Amino acid sequence: MLTAQQLADVRRFAGYPMLGDTVADDSRDFAYGWVSPGTWQTLQHRLTSLRPEEESILVNTYLTPLYTLESAIYGAGDNLDTDQAAVWTHNKNEVADRTKLFDQWRRRMCYFIGVAPGPSLGNGGTMIVRG
Repeated sequence: MLTAQQLADVRRFAGYPMLGDTVADDSRDFAYGWVSPGTWQTLQHRLTSLRPEEESILVNTYLTPLYTLESAIYGAGDNLDTDQAAVWTHNKNEVADRTKLFDQWRRRMCYFIGVAPGPSLGNGGTMIVRG
């Protein structure tokens, strides 16, 4: 069974807003996933009814690396003041590159769970809006 922190982190990594005092359950949630023909389930239901092997994949393949990737984005800020040092040259795109990799893994986690990436993550494509 995922911990409350892991449930919150999956929701956050998936791009969905925090729950706060809102109750998410088997019939109410901001996030739904299509799991089979004609069957939709809430993100909350999907996460609280994982098989042991699915939970292991979610934690070991997605959550644990996502924590590391997220920390690396913050850590990249330490290099922003250096453009070149001796023979070492700073990757000016480091933060963007790390963010892109982080977001790719967040989307992969969403696909594994069976829910679309949330509003703060999106599908990674470009959207054209006519005004």
